[in-house]
Amino acid sequence: MTTPPVTVVWEDHADLVVVGGGVAGLTAARAASRRGARVLTVSKGGPTDTATQYAQGGIAVVAPVGDSVDSHVEDTLAAGGGLCDADAVRSIVAAGPDAVAALRDLGAVFDTAGDGDIARTREGGHSTRRIIHAGGDATGAEVQRALGAAGLPVLFGTAAVRILTDDRGVTGLLVLDERGLGVVHTPAVLLATGGLGQLYACSTNPPGATADGIALALGAGAGVADLEFVQFHPTVLFAAGGTGRRPLISEAVRGEGARLVDSRGRSVTEGRHPLGDLAPRDVVSRAIADRLTALDEDHVYLDARHLDGFAARFPTITAMCAEAGLDPAHDLLPVAPAAHYSCGGVVTDVHGRTRVPGLYAAGEVARTGLHGANRLASNSLLEGLVLGERAGLAAVTERAGTRVETRDVTMPSLTAVPREVLQRTMTRHALVVRDAAGLTAGLTDLAAAGRATPHVDGPRLEDAALTVTARALLLAAQRRTESRGCHTRSDHRDTDPAQARSLELRLEDGDLTFTTPELTGANPT
Repeated sequence: MTTPPVTVVWEDHADLVVVGGGVAGLTAARAASRRGARVLTVSKGGPTDTATQYAQGGIAVVAPVGDSVDSHVEDTLAAGGGLCDADAVRSIVAAGPDAVAALRDLGAVFDTAGDGDIARTREGGHSTRRIIHAGGDATGAEVQRALGAAGLPVLFGTAAVRILTDDRGVTGLLVLDERGLGVVHTPAVLLATGGLGQLYACSTNPPGATADGIALALGAGAGVADLEFVQFHPTVLFAAGGTGRRPLISEAVRGEGARLVDSRGRSVTEGRHPLGDLAPRDVVSRAIADRLTALDEDHVYLDARHLDGFAARFPTITAMCAEAGLDPAHDLLPVAPAAHYSCGGVVTDVHGRTRVPGLYAAGEVARTGLHGANRLASNSLLEGLVLGERAGLAAVTERAGTRVETRDVTMPSLTAVPREVLQRTMTRHALVVRDAAGLTAGLTDLAAAGRATPHVDGPRLEDAALTVTARALLLAAQRRTESRGCHTRSDHRDTDPAQARSLELRLEDGDLTFTTPELTGANPT
């Protein structure tokens, strides 16, 4: 259902509109611009209001010595819980070295070892030290700086409202800025909007991570998949009653030898996985959640007191801890899992194409098949670089010469749950460990709290995007009656081989509908 045509106060034209100003969006814009395309990048926030800016650990990329594409692929598949697309994994991993080389050509500076080569560390799930980093633990900030310095024009403070389409595909993008509603006539839109961390009361994501791209893609007719697989970072600095964006303590800290212990000094991960504290994130988060339940406590501890040179290796984390009155050299650091990364998203191929002609997606918002049921640490910046480049090129190549005409512009009917209610519901019913009763209660609570949104502004758009995404996540988590990757059902603890496939949802006549057959197996609903 749509409302009558809206009043458009300004118009523009572009060969490609990129929505989002992080690693994937800026890489895509640069790739398309190099082909001579007129690219318009829109970002609802400012230059540093991206998840890229906050990425600490680094970029997973095959090392030239003692590593191989095969090894990186194997580690990624092992972390992905049987839902990775093996061909997509190999395609993206193999492109990593060239993507990093292109970033260095832009001026990105990575930390070096004593021999002058790029320094590498190890993170959870990796079989070797292949993570390159910058500024010790400020890799994302350096990536954002280098891409921003390329000088590409970005319309900041501009929110995407609706992707406009006809029977041939994309024809434009309805946006909102300080001037009011505007239309950019374009044959191609590339979504690079980041994640959905604001579904939860506590997250590592910036405030703008409100699932905008998921909602935009659903509204345009694209499919989304694997939304039930939300990765919770196991070591987020805990503060009683803390909400909003919480600082994480990079996995690289454990890669350098820090240990997870409970309030009694016992190892949290011993016996849970051969890699111990460097097990994949889903394993570590689940181990922490189980220990907290057993002890009826709300956090465990990261012990880095024995590490030499902590402040020099991790200056950002050291400063963050100091703000909380903690010194990693002398104090146990209180940590707990918090929402960190969406392994699922808009269904695309390895060039960012969706099922809607002219609509592309890259970065966290996209589901390429790289991550499966659980993302391997530091594969995110890698994917943003590789898919950003490919999707930007595909968009301007495949849609070149396409003539578009946007006629009557209407607004979709928006339903939104108040942010505080939605976050409380999701935090209670869809955290690290879920069950059928809680997921059903979550859907019921959202249905009761949803209200039609007659006016269009930034906060209402965000709340509407969070609402439809929360419903999709709960529906998928309810249907997946097993534990796999970072989706854990306390009422179905085992992994069911019969459910080793993705669940795709689309929006049809305002209702979320599964487009894949119902999962059946040893754990029937």
